[in-house]
Amino acid sequence: RSQARHREHPGSVHKMFSRFASASRRAARHARQLSTAAAGDGSGFLIAGGVGVAAIACMAPRADEGHAAAPSIQADEASKKLLSVLAHGEELAKIAKVKATMPDNIAIQKFDFEYFATLDPAQQTRLLKCLKTGWENPDSGLGCYAMAPSDYDEFAPFFDAVCQEYHKASADATHVTDWDASAVGDKGVLDVTKLGLSELSMRVRVGRNLTQFNLPGAMDKSERIAFEKAMLKAFDKLKKDPAYGGTVYSLSPDFGDGEKNPNLITPEKYAELVKKHVMFKDMAADTYLASAGIADDWPYGRGCWQSDDKQCIVWFGEEDQLRIMCMKRGTKLNEVFDRLKTMLDTIESIDGITFATSSKYGYVTSCPSNLGTGMRASVHVKIPNLTADGTETKAKAVCKPLGLSVRGTGGEHTPIGADGTVDISPSKRLFIKERDIIAKLYSGISDLMVEEKKAPRRWR
Repeated sequence: RSQARHREHPGSVHKMFSRFASASRRAARHARQLSTAAAGDGSGFLIAGGVGVAAIACMAPRADEGHAAAPSIQADEASKKLLSVLAHGEELAKIAKVKATMPDNIAIQKFDFEYFATLDPAQQTRLLKCLKTGWENPDSGLGCYAMAPSDYDEFAPFFDAVCQEYHKASADATHVTDWDASAVGDKGVLDVTKLGLSELSMRVRVGRNLTQFNLPGAMDKSERIAFEKAMLKAFDKLKKDPAYGGTVYSLSPDFGDGEKNPNLITPEKYAELVKKHVMFKDMAADTYLASAGIADDWPYGRGCWQSDDKQCIVWFGEEDQLRIMCMKRGTKLNEVFDRLKTMLDTIESIDGITFATSSKYGYVTSCPSNLGTGMRASVHVKIPNLTADGTETKAKAVCKPLGLSVRGTGGEHTPIGADGTVDISPSKRLFIKERDIIAKLYSGISDLMVEEKKAPRRWR
């Protein structure tokens, strides 16, 4: 009967979905009460939502219950969208459960069911792929990855809401790119010896993606191989440049159709490079990247290029298509910053290589947290007094108001050095100029050393 009414009055589908969306919101509110009173896991929504979806689904007769197959319906656009929404009922129920129980999962909290219903079926499928890591890993702090450079524009209502929340930005904020650091420090020189420090381990890296390829989460095996082969032209140019030289280390077993990979390395060489932090680890162990599809097809399309002096590295096939970095031990922060900019210009000068950008968000990255500059500028610095308990807990408390992040010496989720060495970097990536990041690192080191001197001395 419902189907007959909708064929006669296709506009009523709009009203029906509006009522369904309204009921879903009420169900979500009740779910919080139900889940608290019952299991505490959001099961209340699954009960309420499941009944609602099942009721709408029952409008279509089922052949497996002895009915004849439903005749073909000339559905209007609203009908198609409603049917598409119902086709994603399982995923939407999972999203709703996380939305009701995990308030810190930004992407899931910003997911709007009514906006989702306005998308065409292909867009709905892709947006859900962007969010998959969020509902499969409910403890995510951000909970989404873009699948294509265009996603930030195509799904602007969703990604804008996520970026505004995560980056604490206004709706009209626009990223501005500016590498000119000639006016910071002493005419562009940022010498840590003036802060009372000696040589430090310094590193600056950026995430980059090419316009003509999907982002890693949406790539299949053939596209990963095609991307690696496209980058070989850039690596050849770097290898011919006396300022870089270098070697390509590839993990791709082959290039398909019987084509051998001339840069393939052995498992032993790979293990050696991982131990030296030249190469990244198998991403399958990272459940967030695995859920997003970023770890798929391992090890195809993965590897790195390293310069002869070991100070420049380009990872390919990780969270972003490219992670480009310069590092060295020294006292002038601007040296790694300036060298990285020169290398980026060299790579992008090659025909066919254009870095993906957004007019609003600057350089496009898979994770919205890295948008804008895509940059992380860091140093290893000893702060034994602030780490006297053997952890970075106090250091993090001191660094957060300074706009600095603290990590272990091996990166995120690794221990600090036994001598109190930590990795520090400015936290901000988006709506900040590149030159201001390196200036912030310099001033942050200065401020941190003041706090280190104030802290009780560490007994040795």
